[in-house]
Formats: sequence, C-alpha cells, structure tokens
Amino acid sequence: MAGPLRFRHSTERWSEDRVQRDLLSPLQDRFGATMNGPWFAPPEGWAACRLEMDNGDLALFAWNGQEAYWMGNTETPETLWRTEKYTFEETSDPIAEWGERELLAQLEVEDPWLTDYEHVAHFFLPVFLSKDGRDSTRTFFDDHAGGFPDATRDEGLRFYDDFLGTGVLDDYRYTMASKLGTSQGFDLSRMQATMGEFNVAKLLADAGNDFEPEVQLGSGHAIDFRVEDTLVEVTRPRPPARRQVNTAVAAVKASGDAKTRDQLAAHPGAVLVVDATSFADDEWRRLAGERPEVGYQPLVVFRYRPDGRVEGYTHGSIPFPLPF
Repeated sequence: MAGPLRFRHSTERWSEDRVQRDLLSPLQDRFGATMNGPWFAPPEGWAACRLEMDNGDLALFAWNGQEAYWMGNTETPETLWRTEKYTFEETSDPIAEWGERELLAQLEVEDPWLTDYEHVAHFFLPVFLSKDGRDSTRTFFDDHAGGFPDATRDEGLRFYDDFLGTGVLDDYRYTMASKLGTSQGFDLSRMQATMGEFNVAKLLADAGNDFEPEVQLGSGHAIDFRVEDTLVEVTRPRPPARRQVNTAVAAVKASGDAKTRDQLAAHPGAVLVVDATSFADDEWRRLAGERPEVGYQPLVVFRYRPDGRVEGYTHGSIPFPLPF
C-alpha cells in the first residue's frame, strides 16, 4: 500500500534522453504516458517535466545534471526503486516549493472547491494527490463534511481551514495528514476517527496547551498526544445508528472500554479524551445531560460544531486547561 507523496532523490546524472529512456518508456509500456513541460518554471539551473499517464496518474521529475527528484502517484520506474524518500519539509526548499505549486495547480484543475481552502489544501496535499488517498480523502471532505454530521461541505472545510491556518500542526504535517489518506478504500469510520485527533489538537490549542502528537513509547504503544508530562489518548465513537449499541451513552462507554483494555491499561494516569463530534444534536444533548463515566479517569468528553463552538464535561482531575 502506498503512503503519502514524497520526493525520491537520485544522486545519479540525468539528461532528457535518459528521462525518456528510463522513465517515460516504461511508463508508456505500463500505462500509456506522455512527457510534457512543467506548468511552472523549476528552480534556476534545473530542468523539469510532467509525466502524465492515460489513467490519470501523474509524476513530476526535475534534474540538473548531478542529481534529480521524482514525485508521483503512479508506479515508480525500476531505476528509482533504491532512491531515498523525503517529505516536502526534508527536500531542498526550491524543489519542494516548485513541486507544491505543480500539485496545488493540479488539484485546482481537478477539484477547485478544495483549493478554495488553502490551508486544508496545503496541509493534506501529500494525500489529496497520493496513489491510495486521492479519491477517498477528497470524498471525505466533499460528501461527509470532514466528519461533521448535519453540516455542509463548506462548513466542515472552513472549520479545519481556520484551525490549520494557525500553524500549530505544521511541524507534524506528514504524521497527521498521512493518517487520513493511506487506506486503499473509503473507510468513513476510520477517517472520522483520524479527524478526532485533529479535533483534540484544536481542543488543546484553543486552551493554550503545547503538545506533541503521536508519541512512541517504550511499551510498544503509540499514544496520540503528550501535553507536558501527561499522555493523552483519543477515541471517537461512531454514532449509535452505525454500531450495535443503540444509545449515545452506550456508544461512549463501549468506545472508552476498548481503550482502557489496551493503551490505557499500560499507561495509567493518561487522560482519555472522547470526541463525540460525530453525534447529532439530540444524541449529544442526551450525553451531556447524563455525563456518563466509562470506568476510567481522568476522562474528557467533548463535541465541536463547525462554527467552532465546543461543549464538554470531565470526570477526574485533568492536569491541563480546557476551553470549556
């Protein structure tokens, strides 16, 4: 399964003749391909091309005689198999900026409604144009409002565009974005759960907390966040209509129970955060009215609305501030 888009870096000598022989020719044989000029000028001293496949795949290639960079959502030609991969942030700035301009322009041609939200388009660019994620991630925002029930596409996009525009997740772009777009098929529940981590990041940031996402621990577990010395694990229950349990309270308890039998059992004292953003208004009112526990403390249960409003409740002592 392919991951998010990254550059492959070749340290060999390249020329246009070699590009046609070692890249274009095998792609023509495999998919049908054409080699076209770039839409934007590459950095000074570099040559570049777009390799466009008949099936809609795209690859970018830039070379300067001493080294070269490849990025594509298609099959990588064999001559580049052993090259190292680098994120946009790990690649030289001029090449990274050129590649991002090309890809954002491609995205604008294919789905202009998405590039109207520049922070969302930029942050998720490595998956919006990835081999596996390009269809599922766009469908998620287009048809499911980024996971908000009873919301329009633009309301969901505006919520995440405003948050990503703060820059608090910029240093963790690949870590967070890749969680959304590395599934071979469309999995609504998994994608909603992924956006639950973005919602918790907003929850922490809105209250002024510094945090680190995706913390690898010696126990072998990966915990979703660390806030100073406190670990935070996130769960996002599916609404009652989409699971065997038939009430909002039961859904939250079942979701919390699954976490306490795994990560939290190995890390007592971590805060369990339940994102109930998937719940409709009536389900949330029932939940907020009863304020159920899940057999574990400290516990935070919250729900965002697309306009930025947040409500929630806690059980136990939470060692960092919250915005409610």
